[in-house]
Amino acid sequence: MTGILEIPTIDVDPRATDQESTYLRLRHAIMTGFLAPETTLTIRGLAEAMEVSPTPIREAVRRLSTEYAIEVLGNRRMRIPPMSSARFEEVVNLRIAVEGHAATRALPYVSSSLIREMTRVDRQMDRILGSPDRAGLMILNHEFHRLLYSANPHQAALPVVESIWLQLGPFQRQVLNEGLEFYQIDRHKEILGALRRRDAIALAVAIEADIRDGIYRSGRQYLEDRAARQIGLSA
Repeated sequence: MTGILEIPTIDVDPRATDQESTYLRLRHAIMTGFLAPETTLTIRGLAEAMEVSPTPIREAVRRLSTEYAIEVLGNRRMRIPPMSSARFEEVVNLRIAVEGHAATRALPYVSSSLIREMTRVDRQMDRILGSPDRAGLMILNHEFHRLLYSANPHQAALPVVESIWLQLGPFQRQVLNEGLEFYQIDRHKEILGALRRRDAIALAVAIEADIRDGIYRSGRQYLEDRAARQIGLSA
């Protein structure tokens, strides 16, 4: 086990089973980057950190491993998957494709009240953008996008989108913790403008720009810097 695990509590439907609430809590911790890439895990360590029995932990790990959020290595060893340059390119480009689709499909169902709610979330992000609250920033960013994609009553993309967020979350938090620039331009304002104009093309462009400015540029810089350090150490 690497250090003391921090698994924050979350609000869960009181009717949820122990298995479901444990899964949702561990999933949230991974998606918001409380567990960094390559963090080693054990069933016992997770159970102790979450103050539950090993049984719901095993089920949560099983589900999260099928979502590529936890890597099972054998000999009861597990870890949060590392992020390579090739995997990063694949996941980010998948996110652009799926979220562009989800946004444009939701556009006909976007109401003025939804735009106001998204604007409220964006203003909350503005207030904490320069603060050390990295998890809060990621949670609000997910909420902003989730509000949009959920507007489509026929949507089938959100589970795929959240699976991508789950794979990117640990690395994104790692990048933010390095102090790398999160946004060059506030693309959420462009998304909101496209929604008000009902402009599907501008919306797709803004979604892609938001993802590239929000994680792609800083993620690439982090990976390049890491590779340079490794070369320097081996020289």
